[in-house]
Amino acid sequence: MDWLIGAAGAIIVAGAAYRKRSLSESGAAAAILMGTIYYGAGNVFWFGTLLLFFITSTLLSRYGKKRKADLEKSYAKTGRRDAGQVFANGGIGMVLCLLNAWAPSELWVLLFIGVMATVTADTWATELGSLSRRPPRSVLNGKVLTAGESGGVSWAGSIAAAAGSVLIGAGGWLLAEWSGMSAELLSYVLAALAGGVVGAFADSYLGAAVQVMYRCPACGKTVEVAQHCGQETERMRGYSWMSNDAVNLLSSLLGGAAAYGTAVLVAL
Repeated sequence: MDWLIGAAGAIIVAGAAYRKRSLSESGAAAAILMGTIYYGAGNVFWFGTLLLFFITSTLLSRYGKKRKADLEKSYAKTGRRDAGQVFANGGIGMVLCLLNAWAPSELWVLLFIGVMATVTADTWATELGSLSRRPPRSVLNGKVLTAGESGGVSWAGSIAAAAGSVLIGAGGWLLAEWSGMSAELLSYVLAALAGGVVGAFADSYLGAAVQVMYRCPACGKTVEVAQHCGQETERMRGYSWMSNDAVNLLSSLLGGAAAYGTAVLVAL
């Protein structure tokens, strides 16, 4: 029955997101599969935390959409998520959910909190930081960057990342309580804050140091895409296999580890 409930809920949410053009066809299919597993193998805690990330991130992607329209041309991923982006953001959490179903442990739960805090922090930082009137600076050397350029950090983005992390921690705790799980508010919030901040800055560092980036010969901008201004872009730096999705996956793992370590320290 839980699997049927999960499938029904996932179809409703993914269908609505597809109609609103927040998900592509492949993204909707991936979201249905993921949502079904999150509820079927997990419970309201797992499914609800995923929804908390997805709904808030979708709403923020629409905030200031006109101002972001030009920036999205430089991103490898836009506000309409495809299957790759869906799995990059929720795939690790899905694996943790399955591991918890197989061998229940607080380890999987805390790692999950960190992973979801990371993807939320990163998305909030991008969506709100890109609207900042002050240009971002490189996390490597402090050099002023173009808004939206990988590896950039700003005060607005950093504050948004922390806020998104705290929301995941508090929301995750509430959902855990609702699901009958043993949970402590302080532990969840601090774990999420640590995981989200570490993961978000790891994402910026990897984006600046190793993510593949291109230069548009027409406008001179540094972009994530192979085509810009109707022309083929030139590879500037980074490893060809280190895409935006790969950076998201690695930073999520680091965020999960930071969350678990913080929760262990709080429990001492």
